Amino acid sequence: MTNQPYDGYDPYGQQPQTPQGWPGQGYQQGHQGYDDPYAAQQYAQQWQGQTWETQSQSPVSAQVTAAEETAYLPPQGYVANASAPTPPSAAGYGPATVAGNPRVTDAQRARAEGRSPIIEPGMQPAALTALLGLLLAGAAAVGTYALLVPLVVLQAVTAAGWFRLNGMWPARQGIALGFAGALAADAALLASGRSPSAILGTLGVWVLLALVLQLRSHADPDERMYGLMATVAASALAIVAGGYLAADAEAVTVGAIAVAVAVLARALPLPTPASVVVALLAGAGGGVAAGSLTGLGTSGALLGTGAAACALIGHRVAGYDYPSRFVHFTAGVALPLSAAAPVVYVLGRALV
Repeated sequence: MTNQPYDGYDPYGQQPQTPQGWPGQGYQQGHQGYDDPYAAQQYAQQWQGQTWETQSQSPVSAQVTAAEETAYLPPQGYVANASAPTPPSAAGYGPATVAGNPRVTDAQRARAEGRSPIIEPGMQPAALTALLGLLLAGAAAVGTYALLVPLVVLQAVTAAGWFRLNGMWPARQGIALGFAGALAADAALLASGRSPSAILGTLGVWVLLALVLQLRSHADPDERMYGLMATVAASALAIVAGGYLAADAEAVTVGAIAVAVAVLARALPLPTPASVVVALLAGAGGGVAAGSLTGLGTSGALLGTGAAACALIGHRVAGYDYPSRFVHFTAGVALPLSAAAPVVYVLGRALV
Protein backbone atom coordinates (compact mmCIF):
# COMPACT_ATOMS: atom_id res chain seq x y z
CA MET A 1 0.00 0.00 0.00
CA THR A 2 1.41 3.36 -0.98
CA ASN A 3 1.37 6.15 1.54
CA GLN A 4 -1.04 8.93 0.64
CA PRO A 5 -0.50 12.44 1.95
CA TYR A 6 -3.03 13.39 4.63
CA ASP A 7 -5.44 15.93 3.25
CA GLY A 8 -7.85 16.17 6.21
CA TYR A 9 -10.59 14.17 4.51
CA ASP A 10 -12.57 11.65 6.52
CA PRO A 11 -13.94 8.88 4.24
CA TYR A 12 -16.89 8.36 6.61
CA GLY A 13 -18.38 11.74 5.80
CA GLN A 14 -17.42 13.62 8.96
CA GLN A 15 -15.97 17.12 9.14
CA PRO A 16 -12.38 17.62 7.98
CA GLN A 17 -9.94 17.21 10.84
CA THR A 18 -6.89 19.37 11.43
CA PRO A 19 -3.68 17.27 11.51
CA GLN A 20 -2.29 16.97 15.00
CA GLY A 21 1.25 17.48 16.09
CA TRP A 22 2.14 20.15 13.51
CA PRO A 23 2.89 23.24 15.59
CA GLY A 24 3.82 26.23 13.56
CA GLN A 25 2.41 24.62 10.42
CA GLY A 26 -1.03 24.48 8.83
CA TYR A 27 -2.68 23.64 5.59
CA GLN A 28 -0.60 24.19 2.53
CA GLN A 29 -3.65 24.10 0.29
CA GLY A 30 -4.77 27.69 0.02
CA HIS A 31 -3.95 28.76 3.64
CA GLN A 32 -0.85 30.01 5.34
CA GLY A 33 0.47 28.35 8.47
CA TYR A 34 -0.37 29.64 11.92
CA ASP A 35 2.56 30.64 14.10
CA ASP A 36 0.21 31.19 16.97
CA PRO A 37 -2.02 28.22 17.88
CA TYR A 38 -4.81 30.69 18.72
CA ALA A 39 -4.56 32.60 15.49
CA ALA A 40 -6.73 30.06 13.72
CA GLN A 41 -9.70 31.24 15.76
CA GLN A 42 -10.11 34.30 13.57
CA TYR A 43 -11.39 31.99 10.84
CA ALA A 44 -14.89 30.97 11.78
CA GLN A 45 -16.49 27.77 10.61
CA GLN A 46 -19.12 28.07 7.94
CA TRP A 47 -22.46 26.28 8.19
CA GLN A 48 -22.87 23.93 5.26
CA GLY A 49 -26.51 22.93 5.76
CA GLN A 50 -29.40 24.21 3.66
CA THR A 51 -31.77 26.36 5.68
CA TRP A 52 -34.23 29.11 4.77
CA GLU A 53 -31.53 31.63 5.49
CA THR A 54 -28.64 30.05 3.58
CA GLN A 55 -30.78 29.46 0.55
CA SER A 56 -31.33 33.18 0.03
CA GLN A 57 -27.97 34.63 1.00
CA SER A 58 -24.31 33.77 1.32
CA PRO A 59 -23.05 32.19 4.56
CA VAL A 60 -21.93 34.54 7.26
CA SER A 61 -19.33 34.25 9.97
CA ALA A 62 -20.55 32.30 12.99
CA GLN A 63 -18.41 34.08 15.53
CA VAL A 64 -19.71 37.53 16.45
CA THR A 65 -18.10 39.66 19.08
CA ALA A 66 -20.04 41.71 21.60
CA ALA A 67 -19.13 44.91 19.81
CA GLU A 68 -20.43 43.55 16.52
CA GLU A 69 -23.75 42.57 18.06
CA THR A 70 -24.43 46.11 19.25
CA ALA A 71 -23.30 47.84 16.07
CA TYR A 72 -25.68 49.17 13.48
CA LEU A 73 -23.99 47.28 10.63
CA PRO A 74 -22.97 43.64 10.79
CA PRO A 75 -19.34 42.85 9.93
CA GLN A 76 -18.27 41.86 6.48
CA GLY A 77 -18.32 38.08 6.68
CA TYR A 78 -19.75 37.20 3.27
CA VAL A 79 -17.59 34.94 1.20
CA ALA A 80 -17.92 33.57 -2.29
CA ASN A 81 -17.08 30.00 -1.31
CA ALA A 82 -17.92 28.37 2.01
CA SER A 83 -14.85 26.11 1.77
CA ALA A 84 -12.50 29.09 1.86
CA PRO A 85 -13.52 31.44 4.70
CA THR A 86 -12.43 35.02 4.32
CA PRO A 87 -11.13 36.74 7.49
CA PRO A 88 -12.71 40.03 8.49
CA SER A 89 -11.06 43.19 7.33
CA ALA A 90 -8.89 45.31 9.54
CA ALA A 91 -11.56 47.95 9.90
CA GLY A 92 -14.08 45.32 11.01
CA TYR A 93 -17.06 46.88 9.23
CA GLY A 94 -17.78 47.74 5.66
CA PRO A 95 -19.45 50.83 4.24
CA ALA A 96 -23.13 51.39 4.89
CA THR A 97 -24.01 50.86 1.25
CA VAL A 98 -22.37 47.44 1.00
CA ALA A 99 -24.22 45.33 -1.54
CA GLY A 100 -25.70 41.95 -0.82
CA ASN A 101 -26.46 42.56 2.86
CA PRO A 102 -30.23 42.27 3.39
CA ARG A 103 -29.95 42.72 7.16
CA VAL A 104 -29.06 46.41 6.85
CA THR A 105 -32.25 48.49 6.93
CA ASP A 106 -32.61 51.90 5.36
CA ALA A 107 -32.73 53.50 8.80
CA GLN A 108 -29.49 51.76 9.85
CA ARG A 109 -27.80 52.78 6.63
CA ALA A 110 -28.92 56.39 7.14
CA ARG A 111 -27.50 56.44 10.68
CA ALA A 112 -24.21 54.90 9.57
CA GLU A 113 -23.84 57.47 6.80
CA GLY A 114 -24.54 60.36 9.14
CA ARG A 115 -28.01 61.08 7.79
CA SER A 116 -31.17 61.45 9.83
CA PRO A 117 -33.43 58.37 9.85
CA ILE A 118 -36.42 60.72 10.11
CA ILE A 119 -38.00 61.77 6.82
CA GLU A 120 -40.70 64.41 6.80
CA PRO A 121 -43.89 63.37 4.96
CA GLY A 122 -43.70 66.32 2.59
CA MET A 123 -46.19 68.62 0.91
CA GLN A 124 -48.48 66.04 -0.74
CA PRO A 125 -49.43 64.25 2.53
CA ALA A 126 -49.76 67.67 4.15
CA ALA A 127 -52.18 68.71 1.44
CA LEU A 128 -54.25 65.58 2.04
CA THR A 129 -54.24 66.30 5.78
CA ALA A 130 -55.42 69.83 5.11
CA LEU A 131 -58.15 68.54 2.80
CA LEU A 132 -59.35 66.04 5.39
CA GLY A 133 -59.23 68.74 8.08
CA LEU A 134 -61.33 71.07 5.99
CA LEU A 135 -63.83 68.26 5.39
CA LEU A 136 -64.06 67.72 9.15
CA ALA A 137 -64.53 71.44 9.74
CA GLY A 138 -67.23 71.79 7.10
CA ALA A 139 -69.04 68.61 8.13
CA ALA A 140 -69.07 69.69 11.78
CA ALA A 141 -70.87 72.86 10.76
CA VAL A 142 -73.49 70.81 8.90
CA GLY A 143 -74.31 68.29 11.63
CA THR A 144 -73.30 65.25 13.63
CA TYR A 145 -74.06 62.62 11.00
CA ALA A 146 -72.30 64.64 8.32
CA LEU A 147 -69.21 64.74 10.53
CA LEU A 148 -69.34 60.97 10.83
CA VAL A 149 -68.35 60.45 7.16
CA PRO A 150 -64.87 62.10 7.16
CA LEU A 151 -64.33 60.88 10.72
CA VAL A 152 -64.68 57.23 9.70
CA VAL A 153 -62.18 57.80 6.89
CA LEU A 154 -59.76 59.36 9.36
CA GLN A 155 -60.10 56.43 11.76
CA ALA A 156 -59.54 53.82 9.04
CA VAL A 157 -56.41 55.54 7.73
CA THR A 158 -55.13 55.96 11.29
CA ALA A 159 -55.40 52.24 12.08
CA ALA A 160 -53.74 51.17 8.82
CA GLY A 161 -51.00 53.79 9.00
CA TRP A 162 -49.96 52.96 12.54
CA PHE A 163 -49.40 49.28 11.74
CA ARG A 164 -47.36 50.10 8.66
CA LEU A 165 -45.36 52.69 10.59
CA ASN A 166 -44.33 49.92 12.99
CA GLY A 167 -43.22 47.69 10.12
CA MET A 168 -46.11 45.25 10.53
CA TRP A 169 -47.60 44.52 7.13
CA PRO A 170 -49.74 42.78 6.21
CA ALA A 171 -51.62 42.96 9.51
CA ARG A 172 -55.23 42.71 8.44
CA GLN A 173 -56.49 41.37 11.74
CA GLY A 174 -54.88 44.14 13.77
CA ILE A 175 -56.05 46.84 11.38
CA ALA A 176 -59.55 45.41 11.35
CA LEU A 177 -59.58 45.22 15.15
CA GLY A 178 -58.48 48.85 15.53
CA PHE A 179 -60.98 50.09 12.99
CA ALA A 180 -63.76 48.02 14.58
CA GLY A 181 -62.95 49.66 17.91
CA ALA A 182 -63.29 53.07 16.31
CA LEU A 183 -66.66 52.18 14.83
CA ALA A 184 -67.81 50.82 18.18
CA ALA A 185 -66.76 54.06 19.87
CA ASP A 186 -68.63 56.12 17.29
CA ALA A 187 -71.78 54.05 17.80
CA ALA A 188 -71.46 54.38 21.57
CA LEU A 189 -71.03 58.14 21.25
CA LEU A 190 -74.16 58.47 19.15
CA ALA A 191 -76.15 56.22 21.47
CA SER A 192 -75.04 58.07 24.61
CA GLY A 193 -75.61 61.57 23.32
CA ARG A 194 -71.89 62.17 22.56
CA SER A 195 -70.74 61.41 26.09
CA PRO A 196 -66.92 61.10 26.40
CA SER A 197 -67.35 58.10 28.70
CA ALA A 198 -68.25 56.09 25.59
CA ILE A 199 -64.70 56.61 24.30
CA LEU A 200 -63.11 55.52 27.59
CA GLY A 201 -65.38 52.50 27.90
CA THR A 202 -64.70 51.34 24.35
CA LEU A 203 -60.98 51.86 24.81
CA GLY A 204 -60.93 49.68 27.92
CA VAL A 205 -62.90 46.90 26.26
CA TRP A 206 -60.66 46.92 23.18
CA VAL A 207 -57.45 46.78 25.22
CA LEU A 208 -58.79 43.70 26.99
CA LEU A 209 -59.88 42.17 23.68
CA ALA A 210 -56.46 42.73 22.13
CA LEU A 211 -54.81 41.14 25.16
CA VAL A 212 -57.00 38.04 24.92
CA LEU A 213 -56.35 37.65 21.20
CA GLN A 214 -52.58 37.91 21.67
CA LEU A 215 -52.63 35.35 24.47
CA ARG A 216 -54.26 32.90 22.07
CA SER A 217 -51.52 33.46 19.50
CA HIS A 218 -48.87 30.77 18.93
CA ALA A 219 -46.14 33.24 17.98
CA ASP A 220 -42.97 33.86 19.96
CA PRO A 221 -43.37 35.85 23.20
CA ASP A 222 -41.47 38.84 21.84
CA GLU A 223 -43.55 38.87 18.68
CA ARG A 224 -46.76 38.59 20.66
CA MET A 225 -45.78 41.52 22.87
CA TYR A 226 -44.86 43.61 19.86
CA GLY A 227 -48.16 42.78 18.18
CA LEU A 228 -50.07 43.55 21.37
CA MET A 229 -48.52 47.00 21.72
CA ALA A 230 -49.10 47.83 18.05
CA THR A 231 -52.72 46.67 18.23
CA VAL A 232 -53.44 48.60 21.42
CA ALA A 233 -51.81 51.78 20.08
CA ALA A 234 -53.61 51.59 16.73
CA SER A 235 -56.95 50.96 18.45
CA ALA A 236 -56.37 53.77 20.93
CA LEU A 237 -55.49 56.31 18.24
CA ALA A 238 -58.46 55.35 16.08
CA ILE A 239 -60.84 55.43 19.05
CA VAL A 240 -59.48 58.70 20.44
CA ALA A 241 -60.04 60.30 17.04
CA GLY A 242 -63.72 59.98 17.90
CA GLY A 243 -63.18 62.98 20.16
CA TYR A 244 -64.18 65.11 17.19
CA LEU A 245 -67.61 63.52 17.42
CA ALA A 246 -67.84 64.25 21.15
CA ALA A 247 -66.60 67.84 20.90
CA ASP A 248 -68.71 70.89 20.15
CA ALA A 249 -69.15 71.74 16.48
CA GLU A 250 -67.45 75.13 16.90
CA ALA A 251 -64.39 73.56 18.51
CA VAL A 252 -64.14 70.95 15.74
CA THR A 253 -64.25 73.63 13.08
CA VAL A 254 -61.57 75.75 14.75
CA GLY A 255 -59.31 72.81 15.61
CA ALA A 256 -59.52 71.14 12.21
CA ILE A 257 -58.75 74.39 10.38
CA ALA A 258 -55.82 75.08 12.71
CA VAL A 259 -54.39 71.60 12.05
CA ALA A 260 -54.80 72.06 8.30
CA VAL A 261 -52.95 75.37 8.29
CA ALA A 262 -50.23 74.19 10.69
CA VAL A 263 -49.40 71.05 8.71
CA LEU A 264 -49.16 73.01 5.46
CA ALA A 265 -46.82 75.50 7.11
CA ARG A 266 -44.75 72.65 8.55
CA ALA A 267 -44.23 71.22 5.06
CA LEU A 268 -42.58 74.42 3.80
CA PRO A 269 -38.87 74.09 2.94
CA LEU A 270 -37.56 75.77 6.09
CA PRO A 271 -35.12 74.70 8.81
CA THR A 272 -36.82 72.50 11.38
CA PRO A 273 -36.83 74.99 14.32
CA ALA A 274 -38.11 77.80 12.11
CA SER A 275 -40.67 75.49 10.51
CA VAL A 276 -42.08 74.47 13.91
CA VAL A 277 -42.42 78.08 15.02
CA VAL A 278 -44.07 79.09 11.77
CA ALA A 279 -46.46 76.14 12.01
CA LEU A 280 -47.50 77.06 15.56
CA LEU A 281 -48.05 80.67 14.57
CA ALA A 282 -50.03 79.56 11.54
CA GLY A 283 -52.17 77.32 13.74
CA ALA A 284 -52.87 80.18 16.11
CA GLY A 285 -53.74 82.45 13.21
CA GLY A 286 -56.01 79.83 11.71
CA GLY A 287 -57.68 79.43 15.09
CA VAL A 288 -58.33 83.16 15.33
CA ALA A 289 -59.74 83.27 11.81
CA ALA A 290 -61.99 80.28 12.38
CA GLY A 291 -62.94 81.53 15.84
CA SER A 292 -64.20 84.79 14.40
CA LEU A 293 -66.55 82.78 12.16
CA THR A 294 -67.81 80.43 14.86
CA GLY A 295 -68.14 82.90 17.70
CA LEU A 296 -65.12 81.85 19.74
CA GLY A 297 -63.28 85.07 18.96
CA THR A 298 -59.76 85.34 20.32
CA SER A 299 -60.24 82.13 22.30
CA GLY A 300 -59.76 80.37 19.01
CA ALA A 301 -56.08 81.30 19.16
CA LEU A 302 -55.57 79.09 22.24
CA LEU A 303 -57.53 76.24 20.74
CA GLY A 304 -55.71 76.57 17.44
CA THR A 305 -52.29 76.61 19.10
CA GLY A 306 -53.06 73.52 21.17
CA ALA A 307 -54.40 71.63 18.16
CA ALA A 308 -51.41 72.68 16.06
CA ALA A 309 -48.94 71.51 18.74
CA CYS A 310 -50.53 68.06 18.89
CA ALA A 311 -50.66 67.91 15.11
CA LEU A 312 -46.92 68.60 14.92
CA ILE A 313 -46.29 65.72 17.32
CA GLY A 314 -48.29 63.37 15.12
CA HIS A 315 -46.51 64.72 12.07
CA ARG A 316 -43.14 64.00 13.68
CA VAL A 317 -44.11 60.46 14.64
CA ALA A 318 -45.17 59.73 11.07
CA GLY A 319 -41.68 60.61 9.82
CA TYR A 320 -39.78 58.47 12.33
CA ASP A 321 -37.23 55.80 11.38
CA TYR A 322 -37.07 56.13 7.61
CA PRO A 323 -40.72 55.41 6.73
CA SER A 324 -41.98 54.38 3.34
CA ARG A 325 -44.15 56.34 0.95
CA PHE A 326 -47.14 54.29 2.06
CA VAL A 327 -46.56 55.44 5.64
CA HIS A 328 -46.44 59.06 4.55
CA PHE A 329 -49.78 58.76 2.78
CA THR A 330 -51.49 56.97 5.68
CA ALA A 331 -49.92 57.78 9.04
CA GLY A 332 -48.53 61.06 7.70
CA VAL A 333 -52.02 62.13 6.70
CA ALA A 334 -54.03 60.84 9.66
CA LEU A 335 -51.81 61.15 12.75
CA PRO A 336 -51.77 64.97 12.90
CA LEU A 337 -55.57 65.07 12.99
CA SER A 338 -55.95 62.06 15.31
CA ALA A 339 -53.43 63.42 17.80
CA ALA A 340 -55.25 66.77 17.95
CA ALA A 341 -58.67 65.27 18.74
CA PRO A 342 -58.29 65.10 22.57
CA VAL A 343 -57.12 68.74 22.76
CA VAL A 344 -59.97 69.86 20.54
CA TYR A 345 -62.46 68.20 22.88
CA VAL A 346 -60.90 69.39 26.16
CA LEU A 347 -60.20 72.99 25.13
CA GLY A 348 -63.48 73.16 23.24
CA ARG A 349 -65.45 72.27 26.38
CA ALA A 350 -63.44 74.81 28.39
CA LEU A 351 -63.73 77.68 25.92
CA VAL A 352 -67.13 77.28 24.29
